Amino acid sequence: MRKKLIAGNWKMNLLQAEAQSLFNSINKVALDSNESLDIMIAPPAPYLALFASQSSTRLGISAQDVSGREASQGAYTGEYSAAMLRSMGVKYAIVGHSERRTYHGETDETIGKKIAACLKADVIPVYCCGEILAEREAGKHFEVVSTQVRTALKGFDEKELSLLVVAYEPVWAIGTGKTASNDEAQEMHLAIRELLTGLYSKEFAKGVRILYGGSMKPQNAAQLLEQPDIDGGLIGGASLVAADFTAIIEAAR
Repeated sequence: MRKKLIAGNWKMNLLQAEAQSLFNSINKVALDSNESLDIMIAPPAPYLALFASQSSTRLGISAQDVSGREASQGAYTGEYSAAMLRSMGVKYAIVGHSERRTYHGETDETIGKKIAACLKADVIPVYCCGEILAEREAGKHFEVVSTQVRTALKGFDEKELSLLVVAYEPVWAIGTGKTASNDEAQEMHLAIRELLTGLYSKEFAKGVRILYGGSMKPQNAAQLLEQPDIDGGLIGGASLVAADFTAIIEAAR
């Protein structure tokens, strides 16, 4: 039985006092939740050490990115390693988010290096994949996602990927208010699981958590989360409102 994971990606939002207030609310909710559900937040990098030191054991802290270099330290201005994250108590790192792909030119190959860096440091990689609107309208969405997954995970074996979390994010549904239908979301999650079965094994694929990352909110969370292959959500806008994020957590319970 896969444990659901509700993950909030705060992106580049909230000044420190605002971030602290939101963290306090979510940390309390997490502390009161039972162990049948995992909860994670990814605040902006300047707040990682602070919140990692304050979080309860029920709330996982995640970075929004990580260096893909083999070196855990060196002359790489502006970068931070997975080993650094681990040393301060950060449990997860988001890798390959569509905004990193779009604004920073990240490729599936560079994302694969970030996954490797995470796994080496025992940081859980939350690997993002998904298609843009033109690719879906052209009927290429399965092909696009398959290529992304195959390339990013190339060279890893099942044992190495035991910590892996996958997040399917239809790019056309991020921050637009649009959401894949329940059937569309389930269809892609199932396709990813079947792809992992083919690349590795049925037992491995059965254990991988696949999150939905396209405008999940209180109004649609319950219907999405009841789909058999949707194991949680990577939530953007709704994670910035304590009441909305709490409602999604309740839906997952």
